[in-house]
Amino acid sequence: MLAMKPYAELEQRFRRLSAVGGALAMLGWDQSAMMPEGGAEARAEQMATLSVLRHEWLTDPALGGLLEAAEEQADRLTDWQRANLREMRHEWRHATALNGKLVDALSRAAATCEMVWRKAKKENDFKAFAKVFGPVLELTREAAAAKAALLGRSPYDALLDEYYPGGSSKSIDAIFADLGKFLPGFIDKALARQAKKPAPLPISGPFSTDKQREAGLFFMKALGFDFHHGRLDVSAHPFTGGTPSDVRITTRYADEDFTRSLMGVLHETGHALYELGLPGKWQHQPVGRAGGMVLHESQSLLVEMQVCRGDEFLSFATPVLRRIFGGDGPAWSLENLQRTYRRVQPSLIRVDADEVTYPAHVILRYRLEQMLLSGDLAINDLPDAWADGMQTLLGVDVPDHGHGCLQDIHWSTGSIGYFPTYTLGALAAAQLFAAAKAADPAIQPGIAKGDFKPLLRWLRKHVHSLGSLLSTDDLLRQATGNPLNATAFKAHLKARYLS
Repeated sequence: MLAMKPYAELEQRFRRLSAVGGALAMLGWDQSAMMPEGGAEARAEQMATLSVLRHEWLTDPALGGLLEAAEEQADRLTDWQRANLREMRHEWRHATALNGKLVDALSRAAATCEMVWRKAKKENDFKAFAKVFGPVLELTREAAAAKAALLGRSPYDALLDEYYPGGSSKSIDAIFADLGKFLPGFIDKALARQAKKPAPLPISGPFSTDKQREAGLFFMKALGFDFHHGRLDVSAHPFTGGTPSDVRITTRYADEDFTRSLMGVLHETGHALYELGLPGKWQHQPVGRAGGMVLHESQSLLVEMQVCRGDEFLSFATPVLRRIFGGDGPAWSLENLQRTYRRVQPSLIRVDADEVTYPAHVILRYRLEQMLLSGDLAINDLPDAWADGMQTLLGVDVPDHGHGCLQDIHWSTGSIGYFPTYTLGALAAAQLFAAAKAADPAIQPGIAKGDFKPLLRWLRKHVHSLGSLLSTDDLLRQATGNPLNATAFKAHLKARYLS
């Protein structure tokens, strides 16, 4: 029993840390979904206080000693315990790189900036955003430099490590270079093939928020969302928050178009299913958390892009949508919904982009956030750099800041290093769905009937229940036979858009 004491004490400490992290997650969800604007100052104080408290617990010298003592006894631990110890050290190293003053300042600045961003996006006011984003960026640079010095990585890679543990800009550059060679020619071919077919018929609204919510709830339930442990709300930017036992997802509604909000719900449901499927035994330990944002985005994009834009799902969904919205006529046919949901069209908004042009949105943000962090791009030059990038990569003109560099929430909260995980997640989603279909022939017929249990079973076994036991590449190797790569994604695009 004595030999296990350091590890057992670590589990106790990280259980408390998990509770504080959960409280922060719920406060963050409320700030984005429910809190009135007048609560911003008090909320910033609350979140900063909890963030500093959590940081103080993580950087307690005694915790470092316990980690060393437990690692000396690692041969007496189970595989899960050793993986938990690895994840504890990973979290501890990121925390010890920063001092409490920086954690407090960054938390307050981010909370303030997020609230200003919401209003600035609506009012197309980049100047107001830039004023409060400046401190966030400066503090993020300071945090990146401190973590880089401790981890022995570049400042950008030190931030990336929070979202994609073990990942590097070098590996991302190689994958994005591969996509960069493939996508331009492929987009031209897909557009040429699409031009030979009828354009989607407009699906006329308006569509009430109540009906759109009804549709979202129906498909959430069909996919396996547990409403005893989660809920659906509205926010300026769709997201998944909360904790694995209380998962909060949000979407946004537009009266003239239900298709975007529905896909937003389906995307976030993929995130939620992952959270709900994490190993309950390890819920309050680092190893019980999701295995990074590449895997998290793989689950949302597997549901939204791989499954819900596919023929089987749309054949199941079409009569349901007609019933809920009272739709009738050619615009509500399966063929028209297929054309609507699989239309390739370079566009302004990342979250509404088709899966073919989506990587270009991510590559732009990846490049710009590296330049912002390094200081090679000044904040005031961001709108022009954004507009130039959109024209170069997608051939579209940016009409205003709300449809340009203010459309995403990430930078306002200091989340630099997150964006590449979206496209890396799309690649992982293609790998995982291809492997799942090959392993279980019941998956696709099940989807066509509205039965998602075979797919969910496979994901629970090969992804969800593993938490952070394995690295991203090791999990993908185990589940699909290959590390992360673009091969399955390219094959998927060819099959869906050219065959």
